[in-house]
Amino acid sequence: MKHVLYFLVMSWAFVTISRVLPGFQVNGWGPAIIAAIVLGVANTLIKPVLFVLTLPLTIVTLGFFLLVLNALMVWFTALVVPGFAVHGFGTLLLSSLLLAIVGMVWKAIAKED
Repeated sequence: MKHVLYFLVMSWAFVTISRVLPGFQVNGWGPAIIAAIVLGVANTLIKPVLFVLTLPLTIVTLGFFLLVLNALMVWFTALVVPGFAVHGFGTLLLSSLLLAIVGMVWKAIAKED
């Protein structure tokens, strides 16, 4: 049940960010839910591989390259999910940062003792 709530919270974040941030487009709750699921799968399967491949760059940039990796995952999600689009690299970085913050807050609230 906790996973379902996580995807609903992330879907809410997608819809909210689309209303606040110009260049971040989500056409309703359907694409938002699908985008949350695709982003979760991409973060689980693709991001660890990219992290290992770009580890030297991440070390040199003192971890700031992880923001770019997060942005790449959101960009990949926008490519795969119809009804979801992100226009501009700045919007991509900011939206990925906001989505990461929402995810961290959710994990802090929902963690088991």
